[in-house]
Amino acid sequence: MEFFNGILTIKEITFLMFSVFAISAVGYLLGRITIKGVSLGTAGVFIIALLYGCIFYDDLSAQLMASGSEESVTFIKSALKIVENLGLILFVTSVGFIAGPSFFGNFKKNFKSYVALAVMIILSGGLVCAGCIAVGRNFSNLQPDEFTAMLVGLLSGALTSTPGLSASKEAVGADLEGFVAVGSGIAYIFGVIGVVLFVQLVPKMLKVDMKKERESLIAADSGSNKKVYNGKLIEMDSFGLMPFAVASILGITIGSFKFGNFSLSTTGGCLLVSLIFGHFAHFGCVSVMPKESTLKVLRELGLMFFLIGAGVNGGAQFIDNVKPVYFLYGMLMTTIPMIIGFIFAKYVLKLSILNTLGSITGGMTSTPALGTLISTAGTENVASAYAATYPVALISVVLVSQFLVMLF
Repeated sequence: MEFFNGILTIKEITFLMFSVFAISAVGYLLGRITIKGVSLGTAGVFIIALLYGCIFYDDLSAQLMASGSEESVTFIKSALKIVENLGLILFVTSVGFIAGPSFFGNFKKNFKSYVALAVMIILSGGLVCAGCIAVGRNFSNLQPDEFTAMLVGLLSGALTSTPGLSASKEAVGADLEGFVAVGSGIAYIFGVIGVVLFVQLVPKMLKVDMKKERESLIAADSGSNKKVYNGKLIEMDSFGLMPFAVASILGITIGSFKFGNFSLSTTGGCLLVSLIFGHFAHFGCVSVMPKESTLKVLRELGLMFFLIGAGVNGGAQFIDNVKPVYFLYGMLMTTIPMIIGFIFAKYVLKLSILNTLGSITGGMTSTPALGTLISTAGTENVASAYAATYPVALISVVLVSQFLVMLF
């Protein structure tokens, strides 16, 4: 029995589904390993997905090609992209709903700080990228325009920014966009792992009293929460999946609109709509707020799918494309902006440690790191700082990427 007129058999589809759940099972086991209080958490899934892509993806593709199923190879890539995008929608929409009740009050209170921090982080990354281009192109065997495309791709990967990747591809043109994609793939790995480790290591190095910081953050955010509606609300379903689905549909639609080379993307659209839904919680007597337990499950499930889709595809390209010097460039573009952003937030903006770390995950546009920070902090309230900083960082990374291409 075959699927899509012979493109993919039921056996192959089953193998793909088996792979997704096998990666998640082993990944969570790896993420559970704790060394001196630091663990990979859900990012363990990303590591296993990378290894899976490195070890098995080429063999699987070769077998399908040998059997005359060239279309199957294309379908597998598409299927992984679907898994990644589905996960992103589930995660970001859940985060928006969770952050919604306190987001607007927190954003109004710290608006200037969030904007300044997001711009500072992205500009720092851009300056590091510019420095690497200026120095590194003298020692590269690539043509100057090829090297610039590679380094701008590294920046989008270091900041785990899909809109930045898209904008960079459009800016360099069709002939060079392959270099952008390769660069992004190389830097993306440390871009994920580096921020995940950063948000765990910093509180330990500073000996932060996490319980005290958590209570302080919750107390500050509670003043921003909307008053509870006194009337009887109509719930469309017992889990709140219907309003979740509506928010996702609206978010995908809004994110698909383009203004020149810029768009909110699926991530930004879903985040915006779910923040609004979460803030109001109801429209009239109709509840549009899913259950808290539903949001936590969908958030974790979404993060898992996202990391698997991105990890397997990234692992498939990693061995063929990686060069130590490019990996070093990517590490610098991830690490230096985080350090500068942290110092700026803590000592200049005077933000609390949890708001600082939440803002850094948003400024670095790091979806996996937010999941880790929520576990480390023990409160969903850190999502509010992420949600406030993320849109500014999203716009900034697109503009900086395009400027670097024009400059070099």
